[in-house]
Amino acid sequence: MNEANSRLIWSYIQEAGGMLVGKLPPSKHHPSGRNPYAHVAICVKKKFGKSYKEIPDEMFHDVIEYINFLVENPS
Repeated sequence: MNEANSRLIWSYIQEAGGMLVGKLPPSKHHPSGRNPYAHVAICVKKKFGKSYKEIPDEMFHDVIEYINFLVENPS
């Protein structure tokens, strides 16, 4: 992904993480609470098989739509 799109995605991940603060269900793996910012970044990497910086520019809108899905469906 080019640098401009990469920055936009990172900003969107941060914004989504902020919206998920306190909304993720508890996890036995995170007794101190879950990090919603890391959750979004990890989910993107898991879904697309690459970090957000490595995803092709052509998939920019797919990544944004997926992040929106994560915000609407905290898990």
